[in-house]
Amino acid sequence: MTRLAGKVALVTGAGMGLGAAISEAMVREGASVICADIDRDATEAVADKLQNAGGKAAFQELNVTDEAAWEAVVQRTQDVFGGLDIVVNNAGVAPVGKMLEDLTLDEWRRTLSIDLDSVFLGCKHAIRAMKTKGGSIINVSSVLGMVATDKGADYCAAKGGVRQLTKAAAVECASAGYNIRVNSIHPGFIDTPLVKGAIARGVEAGTMGSDNEAYELLAMLHPLGRLGYPKEIADAAVFLASGESSFMTGTEVVVDGGYTAR
Repeated sequence: MTRLAGKVALVTGAGMGLGAAISEAMVREGASVICADIDRDATEAVADKLQNAGGKAAFQELNVTDEAAWEAVVQRTQDVFGGLDIVVNNAGVAPVGKMLEDLTLDEWRRTLSIDLDSVFLGCKHAIRAMKTKGGSIINVSSVLGMVATDKGADYCAAKGGVRQLTKAAAVECASAGYNIRVNSIHPGFIDTPLVKGAIARGVEAGTMGSDNEAYELLAMLHPLGRLGYPKEIADAAVFLASGESSFMTGTEVVVDGGYTAR
C-alpha cells in the first residue's frame, strides 16, 4: 500500500495506543516515520517492530512540553529521512477526574501543558519546517473538545483549545500560502492504555464501580455500542496525511461511534 509513499512523518506519543497504531499505519502506507515519545523503552520497541517488518522507522525521545526538544526532533527527522511532510500531534494525558472546585492550579497547568502547549509547539516547528514545500499537520483532540463532561474541566479546556488552535493554524497557513493543511481528529473513547488507565483510576477512587461496569458504561455512551479501536483513528490519520484529503483544512474529523450525535 503506497498512499504515503515517499512521505516523512513525525508521530508523538508513539510508544503505545493511538500513537503506535498511527505509526504502524503510516509505515504500512509507505511513509518513513520518526516515533517520538518520552517513554524510551516502549517507543524503541515500536520502532524496532516496524523496522523488523520491513518498514522505515526510527525512535526519538521527546518531551513534548520542551521547545528545545521539539527543535531537536524536527532536525533529527530531517537528518534521518531527508525531510518532513507529516506531523501528528498525538501525545497527551488523561488526568484524574476532579470537580473544578477541587482542581489545583498545578494540576490544571500540567494538563494544559501536555495536552495543549505541546500541540502549539508541534504546530509551530512543523510549520517552520514545512512552509517552503507544504505538508499535513494532524492534531489529535477528543470528543471532549467538542462536548463537555463533569470532572474534566482541564481536559475539556485543553482539547477544546486543540480544536481552535487547529482552525487558527489552518487559516494562517492558507493565508500565508504555505500549502500546509492542518486538521484535527476527535476520537470517542478508544480501547487504549490511556483509557484503561483512566478507568482504573476511577475504579480505585470509587467513582466507576468495577472495571467491567466502567467499560459497559463507556460503551453505552456510543450509539454503536462499543469503544473504538486504535486502527480506526490511525486510518483517519492516514486519510488526513494523504492526497485524498487535499481540499480539507481546519476540519474536525470526528471518529466517535456516534458519541456527539445524541
